[in-house]
Formats: sequence, structure tokens, C-alpha cells
Amino acid sequence: PSTETMALSSADEFWQRFITETGTDPDSKCAGDLTFESAGFTNDAQIANILSGQRTAIFSTFASYSVDGEPLPVSGELYLVFDRGNNPRAVIEIESVNILPFNEITWGMAQKEGEDENLEQWRIRQQENLEEEGEIVGFKFSPEIKIIFQTFRVLYK
Repeated sequence: PSTETMALSSADEFWQRFITETGTDPDSKCAGDLTFESAGFTNDAQIANILSGQRTAIFSTFASYSVDGEPLPVSGELYLVFDRGNNPRAVIEIESVNILPFNEITWGMAQKEGEDENLEQWRIRQQENLEEEGEIVGFKFSPEIKIIFQTFRVLYK
């Protein structure tokens, strides 16, 4: 084989460094990759919030998983986080996964996203995002829409 086919991608190299430097079981699997964007926050700002520990949660709609036929996230899963240049920046572990209606999300939960000053501001921004997502994916926003609330921790950066 040529050296080109033997070369690891930057994601594979990052994953191998994570395994080696943290003593993680070499058989551990990456459940997928994540990129972050939201209204008013660039990917770079999102990555900075994650790496600093300011952001420790992800909100997504149950409808998006259903439409895409994707399995729901599970506690203990590991994900690679990429910046907008498609460079791996961190490995995170999902700590908890809860499904609840949008209107039952508390300020304590919303704060973990690390973006807003209060719950009302968070709800307004999220509703706008969910309305846009619904137009694309094919669901209609309502205050009772099911949200998947995931907490995570950074294992490697």
C-alpha cells in the first residue's frame, strides 16, 4: 500500500491521541461527530464555550431524530467535536439524556448551553431556531414539542 492510503485522517489521529493520552480502552468507539452553530454564535464561539466548560449541554428535537431515523443519543457515548474548518477539537462524553417538552425546560438546564442571560431569552432564541428547523425537517413548533436535553463533559481537547 502507498503511504497515502496508510495516512490517518486528522480525526483518526486525534482519536488515537485521545485513546493513548487518556488511557481510554482502545476498543472504545466514537458514536459520531458534532459541529455547533446557533443564531448569534459562530462555530468558533461555540467551540470556545465547550473547551472552557461554559457549555455542557445540547438541545435537539425528538422530531429531527425521528425524521432522520437516527438512534437517540445514549449516556456514555463518545463524540468528536469539529470546528468549522472540519478540524477535531475535542472528545466529549454524553453524561445524561432526557426527553421533555420545550415548555418544561428550566433555567438551570438552559444555562448549561452557555449562551443566554435568562430563560426568556433562551426560549425566544430556541423557538426561532426550532421554527426554522421545522420548516426544513418537516415539523411544526409548539410549546409541547419534545426536546432531547443532553449533558456532556469534555474528556479530551
